[in-house]
Amino acid sequence: MNSLKVAQVLRERGISIFTPLDFQRIFGVSFYSSKNFISHHIKTGLFIKAKNGVYVFSENKPPEFLIANKLYQPSYISFETALSYYHIIPETIYTIFSATTKPSREFEVMDKIFNFHRIKKGLFFGYRPQKVKGTTVLIAEPEKAIVDYLYFVDLKKKTLNERINIRKVSKEYIKKIIKLYRRKSLLNLLEKIL
Repeated sequence: MNSLKVAQVLRERGISIFTPLDFQRIFGVSFYSSKNFISHHIKTGLFIKAKNGVYVFSENKPPEFLIANKLYQPSYISFETALSYYHIIPETIYTIFSATTKPSREFEVMDKIFNFHRIKKGLFFGYRPQKVKGTTVLIAEPEKAIVDYLYFVDLKKKTLNERINIRKVSKEYIKKIIKLYRRKSLLNLLEKIL
């Protein structure tokens, strides 16, 4: 395989992040060949290793939200990252926070921290595909991001941001979501910020 041709195909298809299996399918090569090619071209700088099994095309670096979605699956952008994205909190958030059903993890990729908080499978809902910086990513609906965040505040795993502004979201929908968490203290916390 020619690295120039590989770069051209990845560029033409708009592929910025991939697994060896994706690479195998795109180029019609064996899994072994794809792993060897990727491994060799990490050293040449064509690819960047995000983590074992997930690689970035260095010429076409993906948006951070897409990296988060691909880095640890299943997951969706939530907590302070989604709250900042929706302007529910005024701060810019430098760590990318996501919800997952897998154990909580933290990764550093290209000098950025990606933090994944575990939530119960029954609470893994309320997210949607959304176009962000020209690519489709999974991100919590504003109300679900608020509830995910408040849930972790209630568990004492996060501190309540005093500048949280929920004026532009559906309070009824938030209450509906909170009922599914079955925590009276979560409703009390919501009352504090209303």
